[in-house]
Amino acid sequence: MNSIANIWNHPKTSVAGLLIATISIAGVLSQQGIDLGHAGAGTVVTLVSAVATALLGLLAKDPAGASPSSTSVTRLGAWALIALLLPLPFSTGCSGATVAQDIVNWTPALQSAVATVDSTAALLAPVDAPIFTAATVGFDVASNLLVAQAKAYLANPSASLLAQIQNQVVTFQQQVNASVLQAAKIADSASQKHALSAIQAVATVVGVLLSLVQSISSKSALARMASAAPIKIASIEPFLDPSQSAQIVADHYNEPVGTAQLQIAQAERTQIQAGF
Repeated sequence: MNSIANIWNHPKTSVAGLLIATISIAGVLSQQGIDLGHAGAGTVVTLVSAVATALLGLLAKDPAGASPSSTSVTRLGAWALIALLLPLPFSTGCSGATVAQDIVNWTPALQSAVATVDSTAALLAPVDAPIFTAATVGFDVASNLLVAQAKAYLANPSASLLAQIQNQVVTFQQQVNASVLQAAKIADSASQKHALSAIQAVATVVGVLLSLVQSISSKSALARMASAAPIKIASIEPFLDPSQSAQIVADHYNEPVGTAQLQIAQAERTQIQAGF
């Protein structure tokens, strides 16, 4: 905890020193062939090195005699560095069994979100309810199938079951993405707000599950998964509330909302880099 306090109390000096150390260590690890896992099309080591280099460059441009605004920027850099030092619980799956267990652990939140979707149609304007129902009709089946596959993998791990999980999480993600775009077309503002909020709860959990599966997938598997995902994350982001997603993740992992926001942002960047 003292190291975190020092970063906060002396942000510019601490950030600069730690960024330089991060870049140096990342270089050594890369030379030794240590990548710490996949991160989109690259590796965790190259991602951390690139982020550290970018932050160091921004820090170097910060003028001496920092004004309140530049101090804020420096402290933002400190938060970003702290985020790099924290584990990303849903994007660092170390094995298929770990990821399958994490999917099962998310089951209550997923089932609750899907149940909310099932009951949301009653809150919408009569003309909008059928549109919403048609857009979300497959959520129950998709969620139950994904959880069942994860439980089957835990009982008997195999490459074929992992492939099924990879296919299903992308299929589910595409169903959710399509439903977001449909809900965004609802004309009544109150109905649209209810519809998007309900769908986003499911989208958040499915996004976490996709990150978990992505973390243990090979490059060829990721390419196959991305090719089956024509509705990209960028197309639905304008209709979602980042604070809602952060609260869901923070509640599940019992962590600060700010930490969850940074973790979600990094996970989404990794997904987008992989083609989702």
